[in-house]
Amino acid sequence: MSRWVSIIAAAAFAVAAPAFAQSPKPHSYNIGTQATPEQIAGWDIDVRPDGQGLPPGKGSVRDGEKVYLERCAACHGEFGESAGRWPQLAQGKGSLATHDPVKTVGSYFPYVASFFDYIRRAMPFGDAQSLSNDELYAVTAFILNLNDIVDDKFVLSKETWSQVKMPNEGGFYDDDRKTAEKAFWNPNPCMKDCRPPVKITGHASVIDVTPDDKSIRKGGVE
Repeated sequence: MSRWVSIIAAAAFAVAAPAFAQSPKPHSYNIGTQATPEQIAGWDIDVRPDGQGLPPGKGSVRDGEKVYLERCAACHGEFGESAGRWPQLAQGKGSLATHDPVKTVGSYFPYVASFFDYIRRAMPFGDAQSLSNDELYAVTAFILNLNDIVDDKFVLSKETWSQVKMPNEGGFYDDDRKTAEKAFWNPNPCMKDCRPPVKITGHASVIDVTPDDKSIRKGGVE
């Protein structure tokens, strides 16, 4: 190898060396551990309106009354009428369009899944997820009975889920603001100096709403 070829090769290696040194290397951050299927199943407990995701079990209205009186009535009242400021669970039919709407299971909720899932995740207050599956079905059935949606002999389960029709199921519709409120939206909203300067066009004394007597002005008006 000639002297010049050796110099060029050495220079090329010197230029390429930092690139090799900065090449990405696979590495692990060692943050946490991969969740197991059993752990994922513990979190994935949502229930859909068609009953998809329901746990095994069943519960009757009669059994649900016992659970409700022991675990729920202190806050929601013996008949779902509410105790104090806790949410009311029953009645309120026909009130949604009034000036004083009462949103309860019977008057407002569109699907059984809407409150079944909530009870499963968050109730009883302060002791969430302490109900067994059978207790969960039973107390849901009892609340439905409080709202006159099922009769006293009803047993809620995965098999009877579709038999329950909520009174306000048809009261919800897709968000239509893009069309219903289209006239309110300005495609080119003002972003700077949007308000004109304020100009004083009159004084209260001109329209005689301030006292003329200076002593009254000084001491206030009785």
